[in-house]
Amino acid sequence: MKLANMMRIKILATCFCSILLATSYGQVATDSTAEKMLVYQLGNGGWPKQLEDKSVVNYDAGLSPELLAKIKSTKDLHATFDNKATSREVIYLVKAYKKTGNKAYLQAAEKGIDYILTAQYANGGWPQYYPDKALYRSEITFNDDAMINVLNILQDVATKRNDFEAVDAKYVPKAAKAVTTGINCILQTQVKQNGQLTIWAAQYDKDSLLPAKARNFEPASLATSESVGIVRFLMSLDKPSKEIKTAVAAALKWFETYKIQGYRFDREKGKVAALVADDSSMVWARFYDLDKNAPIFGDRDNTIKSKLEELSPERRSGYAWYGNWAQKLIEKEYPKWLAAKGK
Repeated sequence: MKLANMMRIKILATCFCSILLATSYGQVATDSTAEKMLVYQLGNGGWPKQLEDKSVVNYDAGLSPELLAKIKSTKDLHATFDNKATSREVIYLVKAYKKTGNKAYLQAAEKGIDYILTAQYANGGWPQYYPDKALYRSEITFNDDAMINVLNILQDVATKRNDFEAVDAKYVPKAAKAVTTGINCILQTQVKQNGQLTIWAAQYDKDSLLPAKARNFEPASLATSESVGIVRFLMSLDKPSKEIKTAVAAALKWFETYKIQGYRFDREKGKVAALVADDSSMVWARFYDLDKNAPIFGDRDNTIKSKLEELSPERRSGYAWYGNWAQKLIEKEYPKWLAAKGK
């Protein structure tokens, strides 16, 4: 078995060297980062954020025999949309194809788009990982903009923008349908309180569409950072429907109502994280209670605190508990959108 693995590693290394040699003779134009992305791509078309040994994917690192062995041993279960994995590769490869004309890059990007389309649930949502269903990985995931990053790609495919006109035309109707279903999921999951629309949670149960927890310090809650990304996506759409306009307006009303004016969050290294007075800034807590809109803070032991100061020292300074995520949205982006599309 070890001999077989060694042979596969040698084949990978030989192929990579052959590509480099071909480049030197002008046979095919290449991009060094795109070449590495081809090697990292998993069999199902997605990309990992970490390899089998938990090491983070790093396209600045050289493809040594040891690294090639790690890549080879990484299973399809590691394919994910978390931390921009898969979305960053698809975007980069399409642009690399436009720059070089290398069809291998476009083919890999299209395989990535196939993976994205396959991973979508019938209700329009996307999980954090696919096909891995362990822990919270199968939940519909807005966290860290995972679902929004995917929707932005499919919107570019459907509208033939941002170099995605290069993608095979057969993907246009598929992408358009996936975007429509994804938007419906967004509208369905906007949290209501006493019949009033608010913002969104970071994760949802894939079946019930109810807000769900992820890691111990990420409770089921209203999630401000992710909600800003959702609103920006909805505002980017041409000819927004009445339902989309209503969703955006409700979210902005919530952000305006619960802003903390005159503060910024200081996480300077070596200091205890805290809110600091700053007249030029406004902030929001990362998470809010689903019913009372009160800031909440999760700890490693799965407890929920009502004050930042109650957290363990490691968690207090190890997470972005506050941020000015919606400030630009309120002050500049929403007024501009409202004038152009919101009425």
